[in-house]
Amino acid sequence: MVGLVAALAATQCIVAQATLQGDRLQEVVVTGTGTQHLLKDAPVQTEVISSRQLQAYGASSIEDILGGLSASFAFNEGDMGSQMQMNGLGNSYILILIDGKRIHGDVGGENDLSLIDPHDIERIEIVKGASSALYGSDAIAGVINIITKKHRQQGLLAENTTRVGSYGDLRQHNGLALNVGRFSSFTNFQLQHSDGWQNTAVENTDAFEQPITDSRNNTVNRHTNWQLAERLTYQLRPDIELYADGSIYWKRIYRPCGKYAKYDVKTYDLSYRNASAATGGRWKLNKTDVVTLDIDWNRHAYYHNFTKTTLTEGFNEQGNLVFDFPYFAGQRMLQSDQQRTMVHLKGVFTLPAGNRLSAGAEYRYDWLKAPTSIASQRQSDHTEAVYAQDEFTLWQPLNITAGLRLNHHPSFGLRLTPKVSAMLKAGDALRLRATWSEGFKTPTLKEQYYHYMRDMTMLILYLGNRDLRAQHSDYFSLGAEYTIGHLTASVTGYYNKVDDMITLVTVPTSEAPQQYRQEYGELLNKVRRYQNLDDAETFGADVSLRYAYREVTAGIGYSYLDTRAHLYNSDHDRTERVVIDGMAHHKANVYATWQHRCSPVYQFSVGLYGRASSKRYYQINGNGKGYQTWRITTGHDLTPRGTLSYRIEAGIDNLFNYCDRTPHGLHLGTTTPGRTVYAGLTIRLNRGKKLKNNYKSNSNYNNDEQD
Repeated sequence: MVGLVAALAATQCIVAQATLQGDRLQEVVVTGTGTQHLLKDAPVQTEVISSRQLQAYGASSIEDILGGLSASFAFNEGDMGSQMQMNGLGNSYILILIDGKRIHGDVGGENDLSLIDPHDIERIEIVKGASSALYGSDAIAGVINIITKKHRQQGLLAENTTRVGSYGDLRQHNGLALNVGRFSSFTNFQLQHSDGWQNTAVENTDAFEQPITDSRNNTVNRHTNWQLAERLTYQLRPDIELYADGSIYWKRIYRPCGKYAKYDVKTYDLSYRNASAATGGRWKLNKTDVVTLDIDWNRHAYYHNFTKTTLTEGFNEQGNLVFDFPYFAGQRMLQSDQQRTMVHLKGVFTLPAGNRLSAGAEYRYDWLKAPTSIASQRQSDHTEAVYAQDEFTLWQPLNITAGLRLNHHPSFGLRLTPKVSAMLKAGDALRLRATWSEGFKTPTLKEQYYHYMRDMTMLILYLGNRDLRAQHSDYFSLGAEYTIGHLTASVTGYYNKVDDMITLVTVPTSEAPQQYRQEYGELLNKVRRYQNLDDAETFGADVSLRYAYREVTAGIGYSYLDTRAHLYNSDHDRTERVVIDGMAHHKANVYATWQHRCSPVYQFSVGLYGRASSKRYYQINGNGKGYQTWRITTGHDLTPRGTLSYRIEAGIDNLFNYCDRTPHGLHLGTTTPGRTVYAGLTIRLNRGKKLKNNYKSNSNYNNDEQD
């Protein structure tokens, strides 16, 4: 059906009216330095997923976008969120920003990326390694900055997107923008639902005396989530803008009840209640200098919603561990309530001799309440940081960006981390870039204090560790980008050394607290505890080729990765090599798109995408299989004269019906259920005109004049 639509549209199309030559290199990026640069002249290596790529790909989630359009990412999606990995390091080392502000989620290592509405994304900028002094402890692996769409017209804009797909997949997006004089408002609503699916009914037979081949455990459980967000902006004066925004988020994961009392009976569903609020302003001192202030609060709360009578364990108010505490159907138990308050003051100033200085200060307060998982029921900590970063040109072809960040933590003291990046222009076609930077990351509250029991196909106890040390990193990269005609090629090699890296390690069951050993005895299959590795190294290379000419774009990306990590085994008095969970040596993606303006009111696009990964390695529960999947998408844009416009999308994912049927309890290469189809309709009402320059609506993220 999709192919037939594509063929009919192609035969009706006439002369092309747009050219894509050089579009990518003319894009403006901000993440690496906090100031605007053309992509081709950005001194810090930046990967961009453009609005054109996002629209053509038709993704349903941020995991879909990053996994399908960049070879550097890998995901292992679960009920509690996405275990993301970038160039060998996981969630807790990757800083995710929305318009320059940190997204808040589970600091225990799994972020719920469904907080991000894919229909509200203008572009995505990716900076790898701790390459900028502007970002702190969460950015050892890199930064993902999601730039949202800005509505800069006086009047009213309303849009509705409804997308449906296989397995009850439903994605709903509604946006309402209103700009009146100096006041602007944007309201955004999103809803996501899936019925879930089961790739196999087989349980990991190594864990049982008798094979189980008719389990009711799902690969992906049925779930529903929605989010409502509001942003208000007021242009106090042409040089001063004030803003306030907030959001609420709800999610429920429905888990099936099986028939095996020990292995696949789920007696509770999972639910989340998130909220956020922020305010701040932007004062433009002159054409180039600006000062911004942001104050934001975020909450991420996670609950068990019981569907049957359940005996559970947890700490009482006296800090004692209590077992067999009853909860009944309809009751809800708080697992963790994580709250964060941040204050960020930043200024960008032009200095003599063409220097561009960015300087700022941050304060962060983290608070964690977990009545059943922390002996004291709640913990908190705070960090402070000041930073300065200067951009300057030694001589015309060479640009240097150098910065210092001073971090303070009450338990781990002061740490100064320098960062240096350089770009050398060799003519118009060749750019050479190099980066060296240090990173510093303290243990999270969950890594230090949080204990919990996981009862899946086996009983596993997870333990925090109050004796963890802070982590330090050294990151090096060297890259080259060459453009000839319509072809752009880039290659970047990197090395990231993390001392005292924190990870979950399997330890003898004898190291479990005595109360757990007394209660569960031999039923306790494994004990895993957060520990510092002696050292950890990730190194590899990213290669990309991109061709753009008139209506056609095509590209290929490849990422090679290897890791080394060592841990001292006190029982055997020796250092052992361990795996960094989720590592795959080879990942790749490929795409080809054609976009054609068929008439003044109709535009057609079609795209073919492929992605592949080799085996992914884990410490326990097996390795994930290598895989490759292919996807075809089509888009139809109708823009008749008037205030309404329409876009129809349709596509097939996983064309060749690959499905990983590894038994439950073991790691999967991918959770895809096989071939799926989707279709979506966007209706956009635009009754507005461009804003006057004096009152142009700006994001709170830095929008300085282009260099």
